[in-house]
Amino acid sequence: MPHDIDLILTLTGGLVAALILGLTARRLSLSPIVGYLAAGFLIGPFTPGFVADGGLANQFAELGVILLMFGVGLHFHLKDLVAVRGVAVPGAVAQIAASAALGAVVSHALGWSWTAGIVFGVAISVASTVVLTRVLADNRALHTPTGHIAVGWLIVEDLFTILVLVLLPALYGPTDGGNGLGLTLGIALAKLAALVAVTAVAGRWLLPRFFGHVARTGSRELFTLAVLAAALGLAVGSALFFGASMALGAFLAGMIVGQSEFGARAASDALPMRDAFAVLFFVSVGMLLDPTTVVAQWRLELATIGIVLFGKPLAALVVVLLLRRPLEVALSVAVALAQIGEFSFILAALAASLGILPPEATNALVLASVVSIILNPWLYQAVAPVVALLSRKGLIRAQATPSGEGFATDAVRHRAVVVGYGPVGATLCRILRDNGIEPVVVEMNIETARSLAASGVPVVHGDAASREILLHAGIMSAQSLLITASEVAAAEIVAAALDLHPGLHIASRAGYLREAAAQRRAGAQAVFSGEGEIALSMTAYVLHELGATDEQIDRERERVRRELFESVSPAEPGSPVPA
Repeated sequence: MPHDIDLILTLTGGLVAALILGLTARRLSLSPIVGYLAAGFLIGPFTPGFVADGGLANQFAELGVILLMFGVGLHFHLKDLVAVRGVAVPGAVAQIAASAALGAVVSHALGWSWTAGIVFGVAISVASTVVLTRVLADNRALHTPTGHIAVGWLIVEDLFTILVLVLLPALYGPTDGGNGLGLTLGIALAKLAALVAVTAVAGRWLLPRFFGHVARTGSRELFTLAVLAAALGLAVGSALFFGASMALGAFLAGMIVGQSEFGARAASDALPMRDAFAVLFFVSVGMLLDPTTVVAQWRLELATIGIVLFGKPLAALVVVLLLRRPLEVALSVAVALAQIGEFSFILAALAASLGILPPEATNALVLASVVSIILNPWLYQAVAPVVALLSRKGLIRAQATPSGEGFATDAVRHRAVVVGYGPVGATLCRILRDNGIEPVVVEMNIETARSLAASGVPVVHGDAASREILLHAGIMSAQSLLITASEVAAAEIVAAALDLHPGLHIASRAGYLREAAAQRRAGAQAVFSGEGEIALSMTAYVLHELGATDEQIDRERERVRRELFESVSPAEPGSPVPA
């Protein structure tokens, strides 16, 4: 086999295996991550048949880590943590400490050093962002007090893990000229401070101008390239010039871009690439799973699974209850965090490369991840029945969820998302505001978006056909979606919006009748066609000029309406959106 296609073979084999086994996992109501890990095992060196190039797979995995961390940074909002700081901060710290202690004790009993045990325990303590958000969303709990606490808790865990990722190379990596530990650590912290300062300057002045210049070209491809160049450039630069991990550089880049006016669009454009390479990251982790080691180290495997499924959630449960939260909230948060994922593997990979963790640590984490990810959705769904049973037996009393952690209800009762801010969009926004409905505008033109933001109008810059953009615009809490722009893929926007919010009311604009038909098929309740409206208006005008009565005009308009709009029945294009 020619060696010059190893990269293509590895990429193709990894993606195809991940697709097949990811679909299989999904059909079994499991997280696709389980399928991706299984795909890695299938194409790895410990199974017969095709074996992917481990070196190339690791490089793809590194790229996946960079894009994953860039995505984490894009979605990092300090306000989310501040809102639940009273629970999330002490809870996450206590859980990390408990996991580190349990990991250290178990590992030391198996002959590891205390350092290896503590690092292993920290790796066990970090839950998967992907799994947690998916489980919460599937159970409609992402935007509840439980969801807010769990997400805030996860942010604290992520920040602590990032700190560990910074400190480990400084403490256990190669040193220059036999420098002492204090000097080595001081140099590392100085480099970190310099990296943060440079990233902040770039994010405050350089990146907005750069993205603005690219956005003004109107090219989506160039903007996507700009996002990838910024993410990869800052990640690689962090490693080359500051000695930091590329994961940290990517996180800082994402955090800076996420706070800018381009944050939503950057997240939307980077999402496909991030997801594809994140899959390869999980595949590369699966390639490390050695069945012989799993059998030989069964005590470690069982202990790791026990800590993830019992030790972690028990620590979380105790802390949340001590902070006087209801039992259902405490159980829900504890169970949601009873799994491990991407950050655990990133930390373990770094520790293994520094010689801190032995190879069997990765095997234990992979197996514990698979087991916990499989069980987590079922365990979460069991919380409500367990609480109900305890209530019926009188073992617990119903408690009201306290409102002092920033879960204020929104004063705006009605919301609408308006796509496009041309003459039609501007008119609709004014009418909506005059009638007590708060519009959020989605606008592709960066200059228009900046002008709206400067005047205090809620606006999201990006393509409304992207689910990420719609989520940023608040589609989940909106009552209506009004597509007023003519040069947009309206049918795609309708389909994406209804997939996220099936009960949404959608009124859409179409330039031609054939477009109106496509939008109706996608699910829009009302479609306003330019061709149709012109035909109706001109029919009324001509008949009026010829002296026709109002009754004749109405009859002819109805006939024209039936002829023109037959293809978009049963609802009539141009009919008002029902109240």
